[in-house]
Amino acid sequence: MIKIGDQLPDATLTESTEFGPACPVSPQKIQVAESAKGKRIVIFGLPGAYTPTCSAQHVPGYVKHLPDLKAKGVDEVWCVAVNDGYVMAAWGRELGAIGKVRMLGDGAAVFTRKLGLQVDIPNMGVRSKRFSLLVEDGVIRRINVEEAGKFEVSDADTMLKQIG
Repeated sequence: MIKIGDQLPDATLTESTEFGPACPVSPQKIQVAESAKGKRIVIFGLPGAYTPTCSAQHVPGYVKHLPDLKAKGVDEVWCVAVNDGYVMAAWGRELGAIGKVRMLGDGAAVFTRKLGLQVDIPNMGVRSKRFSLLVEDGVIRRINVEEAGKFEVSDADTMLKQIG
């Protein structure tokens, strides 16, 4: 598992922020290392789009506290899940996150595995543990990883207190 002081691993994520008549347009490829360069970013990961805690609390908390995070010098907030970019965009639109939180798909769990934060969930396959990171210019400064079934340390309130 990654640790404080490590370089954020590079991987390709996908993102769509535009929508056609029926669904999101083709997602763009996002290179993690290049996108993190020179920025202060909060990244939070979760098991999957449309899951209960993620939809009711995790994403909405970061959307709600985005102005507070920006006031503390955070340039961007990324939500990463082992879903494709289409699903992340549709879910982000439903939650009012598009244009606020970057909803990034890690469809094959490559980024999640490079972080060492993968978990095999019965009937779902390889997913991400619930986590949050503070990254400054590509270097990991804070790591919060939830115990299985918990939602106590990866939320926006905890991150706000930590970067205080």
